[in-house]
Amino acid sequence: MNRRLFLSTAIAAGLSAKGRIPIRTARFTKLFRSPDGHPNALAATPEGLWVGEQVTDIAYLLDWKTGEILKRVPTESSNTSGLAYGGGYLWMGANGGPLGRFARPAEPTYGRIVKVDVETGRTVGVYRIPDEGGVHGVLYADDALWFTCFKWNCITKVDPETFQVLHKFPLHLTRPHGLAWDPPGMWVGYSNDYLYMKQDVKDGRVLDIIGMKKGVDPDPHGMDMYQGKMYICDAGIAPGAVVTNSPTAGYIFRLDAE
Repeated sequence: MNRRLFLSTAIAAGLSAKGRIPIRTARFTKLFRSPDGHPNALAATPEGLWVGEQVTDIAYLLDWKTGEILKRVPTESSNTSGLAYGGGYLWMGANGGPLGRFARPAEPTYGRIVKVDVETGRTVGVYRIPDEGGVHGVLYADDALWFTCFKWNCITKVDPETFQVLHKFPLHLTRPHGLAWDPPGMWVGYSNDYLYMKQDVKDGRVLDIIGMKKGVDPDPHGMDMYQGKMYICDAGIAPGAVVTNSPTAGYIFRLDAE
């Protein structure tokens, strides 16, 4: 066991012990590959599964059963890391400048949320992340927009109309990634630590923990829930823009926990 995995396991065990929460084991079912091969964001809807591509910054609506493309929406996001669907719009998490492609004229390089018209792909609004850092997970739930804030190391809730900060709750580890709504909590994926934690949205208290096997399971990137099931994707890109070329890279999975 390497040092990082040991520390992650130790931290999870400590958090689990405090609340007497068992660490459940993740089991994955491979579903289909994303259209462009670098999925880094998921948003579940009855119409289909929205997938945000990290390199092309295109949002695709895919058929739940086949992965067939139902809608293709090019966006002005960059280094897409998280997306949400709500209020009739897509909300793209742009984690800085472009990755793996040439920059567009005057393209921003800071972390921001890009509000996108689903029918036209037109940018309706651009909102800088409040702590002026990067962003990975984005979620639309409870008539609000939620996303990760790296510098504050928290989940921030904002009014989607005004982008006014309404609430924050703390995170327990670093490099949070996908988010999924599961009241009274929210699932947070911790990519460096290969852990999913369900945290109470009021105060960040840990309610549930799912552990993954590094080097065996998919690298945790985008995430969402639909009909009680968790779905994740593996972008195939590690920190430092390193392409992993792993067998799980580029795929969407269903996660079941034991």
